[in-house]
Amino acid sequence: MELAPQYGVQLVAEAMGLSAATISRRLRPPEPKSKRPSPHSALSSAEEQVILDVLHSERFVDVAPAEVVAMLLDEGRYLGSKRTFYRVLAKHQEVKERRNQLRHPKREVPRLLATGPNQVWSWDITKLKSRVPYEYFYLYVILDIYSRYVVGWLLGRRESGELAQKLVEHAYETQGLTKDAGLFLHSDLGQPMKAKPLIALTAKLGVTHSYSRARVSDDNPFSESQFKTLKYRPEFPGTFGVYEDCLGHCQNYFGWYNHEHRHSGIAFLTPEMVHYGRAAEVIEQRQRVLEEARRLHPERFIRGPIHPSLPQEVWINNPTRAAQTIVRAA
Repeated sequence: MELAPQYGVQLVAEAMGLSAATISRRLRPPEPKSKRPSPHSALSSAEEQVILDVLHSERFVDVAPAEVVAMLLDEGRYLGSKRTFYRVLAKHQEVKERRNQLRHPKREVPRLLATGPNQVWSWDITKLKSRVPYEYFYLYVILDIYSRYVVGWLLGRRESGELAQKLVEHAYETQGLTKDAGLFLHSDLGQPMKAKPLIALTAKLGVTHSYSRARVSDDNPFSESQFKTLKYRPEFPGTFGVYEDCLGHCQNYFGWYNHEHRHSGIAFLTPEMVHYGRAAEVIEQRQRVLEEARRLHPERFIRGPIHPSLPQEVWINNPTRAAQTIVRAA
């Protein structure tokens, strides 16, 4: 197009495989659009404001414009048609809910950091199906996020704040914690998690509550992961006949999970090894086995062998990374 004034429209059109009329039309500046004239029947600004004031009034703020027009007609008033009312609302970007809406405060991202056992516990409830239609068993589980050790669990027939209170109290006593332990208890926003009996207990124990954000699936990842492990085990039956069947299955599972399960998130140690301070001893013993294997067959080891180390920090929504982001932004 830039070459048309220099070489001529016809030559450029032939080179581009277009007609000369097309090139000429594209080179011509667009004509300014004429402003649409206001119809003689248009409302004045004052008349529009009267309609807005009526629609904003306490009497009509919850009423659809069509109903407002009808109600005003019953009173012998005519301010405009239904279409006129909607046109005025659209002009002022008010074709929406006109009431003052309750805005829920934006929840802060839960950020928790654990550098050892019994600093942050995560807990949740999952439903286990009974073979009786519409009947479930409710499995309550408290997990230490650093060691992945299940510090307490309970199988109930319902969701209840009282059962949650008993479970937390029992786990606290079993772990020998005191009021100054500085424990954080993380959960979602379910009714048992915010029940008065549990809140009263944790206030007495000096426990700080932390909650997931609504509709954020990865704010409670440790509990969700543990429930997935439970339900994806080969021996998980899917449904249970009676309460005792379900209870027996859970007893076997948590015995395996705490004492036999080599967890990938904690250097393939068992939660019990990490929770009770045996991780360094076990890793050292494994390292000796690896070094002996290398001594016998050095050709099979190029760079190692080095056993993976235990993570020193475990978090929910990394607080360190958030602090670094704030520093960079400043």
